[in-house]
Amino acid sequence: MSVSEFDEALKNEVEAQAAAAQAADVDEPEIDEDVAETSEPEVDPAEALRAKLRFAPGEWYVLHSYAGFENRVRSNLENRIQSFDQEDYIYQIEVPTHTEVEIKNGKRSKVEAKVFPSYVLVRMEMTPESYSVVRNTPGVTGFVGVVDRTDRPSPLPLDEVIQWLLPPEQKPKDESSDSSSSDPDIKVDFTEGESVTVVDGAFASMPATISEINAEQQKLKVLVSIFGRETPVELNFNQVSKL
Repeated sequence: MSVSEFDEALKNEVEAQAAAAQAADVDEPEIDEDVAETSEPEVDPAEALRAKLRFAPGEWYVLHSYAGFENRVRSNLENRIQSFDQEDYIYQIEVPTHTEVEIKNGKRSKVEAKVFPSYVLVRMEMTPESYSVVRNTPGVTGFVGVVDRTDRPSPLPLDEVIQWLLPPEQKPKDESSDSSSSDPDIKVDFTEGESVTVVDGAFASMPATISEINAEQQKLKVLVSIFGRETPVELNFNQVSKL
């Protein structure tokens, strides 16, 4: 092959490769990344929890406990499960909680609060032995939903279990509710009608009575007695102290 023939063959091969590359670009449409990212279906938290619970062994029961003893009941029952070799019959203990914003002494902090105070959920196989272990746990006052004189409790339907266990922020919101409803609940250490002392501002050291509470803005409307007349004054939470 002469030099001119070799150059001509090389030129033809390069042109062929370029044409193939151009055809590939035409055949493969560009993918809009934004469309691809948004095309994934959203997972319904309730349905995801339903799928997880559907085939779990045992059934769910509700225990009633002394107020404030929910976590202690869970700890006591966990110890009793091991002591009485009930791991094959009592599977899970839950004390549902959610986040609240607590405002105390003018300071804002997030705290974990019980969704259903005085109640504990347990997933178990109901046998005479497992029943006795749970029922006689210190802090437990009884099962909820007793259906006959033998004190035999009724298990929760799956739909109710989901309502108990699904975090509040994952539950469906009412269409008319405010979009901020997913924010943590605000717990305020003041009550309307409560007597306080003003500690800052023009009315410092004067007694006052709370008439309104604005938790979102951390403000109070208080009534201060001026010349024998109750005068409404707006103050921040940290401008008053409890008696």
